[in-house]
Amino acid sequence: MKSKFYLSLIITLAAFGVNSYGQGCVAVRNMASSCSLSFDSTMSKGSWQFSANYRYFHSYKHFVGNDEQTHRVTEGTNVINDDNSILFGAQYALNKHWSFSVIVPMIYINRSSLYEHMGNNSGERYSTHSQGIGDVRVAAYYGIIPQNHKRALTVGLGVKMPTGNYNYKDYFHKADGLTLLPVDQSIQPGDGGWGITTEVDFMQMLGSKTSIYVTGLYLFNPRNTNGVVRRPNLTNGIPFSNEFSVADQFLVRAGVGQQLNNFNVSLGGRFEGVAVQDVFGESDGFRRPGFILSIEPSVNYTMKKHTFAINVPIALLRNRTQSVMDQKRTEITGQHTHGDAAFADWLLSLTYAYRL
Repeated sequence: MKSKFYLSLIITLAAFGVNSYGQGCVAVRNMASSCSLSFDSTMSKGSWQFSANYRYFHSYKHFVGNDEQTHRVTEGTNVINDDNSILFGAQYALNKHWSFSVIVPMIYINRSSLYEHMGNNSGERYSTHSQGIGDVRVAAYYGIIPQNHKRALTVGLGVKMPTGNYNYKDYFHKADGLTLLPVDQSIQPGDGGWGITTEVDFMQMLGSKTSIYVTGLYLFNPRNTNGVVRRPNLTNGIPFSNEFSVADQFLVRAGVGQQLNNFNVSLGGRFEGVAVQDVFGESDGFRRPGFILSIEPSVNYTMKKHTFAINVPIALLRNRTQSVMDQKRTEITGQHTHGDAAFADWLLSLTYAYRL
């Protein structure tokens, strides 16, 4: 029974972890902590675990800071992103301490707007989309406290590879006809930069069936901009201001889990987003920094080698923070500049995992 509980708990954390997505125009890539998948105390040397995670969100509410721009929805000028994507994962346990993983995202996102096409005054809404492989991530994990029935502590270090297309193009409806242009940054399959991920997962038992968990991930993206010009007709007199930025990202989660036979239910908090400034390198270019604070309930069911999980982070606070470019324009013009971003109310995540 204890082994089933630990597998259930760990898959729950993984189901949460494999999809840290900015739910809308705040373009958090498909990054999050997944190291818990590999450190079940019942996994033996040389064992494998495979997973598939489907996610969906519908972003449509605009925010400047934490102020919701409700008139955008009322007027119909809001931007709508519908994301249907799948992440495939594989984990290999080398021994009781070391494990390795790879995550391969497959992206399909549809985006509709007025301003990108004929303009907000036109009343005509058109769509663009993106699809294909995203940025693949590989990582190694070390169990500092492995095979401990009261607590577990794992750290991870990984590489995010620029395998996703960061210059995906689609046709936009313009006054002079259809024009092939790069799609918005929020739906680009990749960001164009090599990144380094650092992760930590901690779990502590409280009695025989209750546990608490804390997980965190930070993606260091040292590349400044990726060379893709956002909107060719914009010249702001600021170097790189119109190129897509390659941004740092972060995730922190904490909560409580409870075993109920083969089911495990969890409730926690989730804080994720895009950094205003990168830890390493410059932070020029166009980005929509911001963060989402969510409450995160989940349920999973474990049956022998199979685990099924569902979790639905529900946004409590959404904040589109002022970017470096916003700050520079404010300084140059003397007028406060603060861009907006669209967010979702919730995200649906469905995970299936199979252990060999």
